Amino acid sequence: QVQLVESGGGLVQAGGSLRLSCAGSGRTFSNYAMSWFRQAPGKEREFVAAISGNGRNTYYADSVKGRFTISRDNAKTTMYLQSDNLKPEDTAVYYCAASASTYYTGSYIPNQYDVWGQGTQVTVSS
Repeated sequence: QVQLVESGGGLVQAGGSLRLSCAGSGRTFSNYAMSWFRQAPGKEREFVAAISGNGRNTYYADSVKGRFTISRDNAKTTMYLQSDNLKPEDTAVYYCAASASTYYTGSYIPNQYDVWGQGTQVTVSS
């Protein structure tokens, strides 16, 4: 089973950018659809973006569409989230997750993910 480690979080001013990375271990990385979720204090975990196992299909939450870009490099077993024009409401812990059962599409439902990373904090100041 793949293991996931996020990096790239930090403190940024509104309008700034961050690039989050999710490094996967093991040769089975390409067998999984991957997604980013986030969780702000006192709120439920919410879907941000998903990418299919082969990288051909991507999906975004309406709140980040046009500002965030999800991508993956299966040769490097790494997934990315380029986050531009960040807003204070983007402040949250960001988690990456892997799903074998939704290989072709990914999913916005947390329960459909088999493996989760430990999270990386993103803080956007106004």
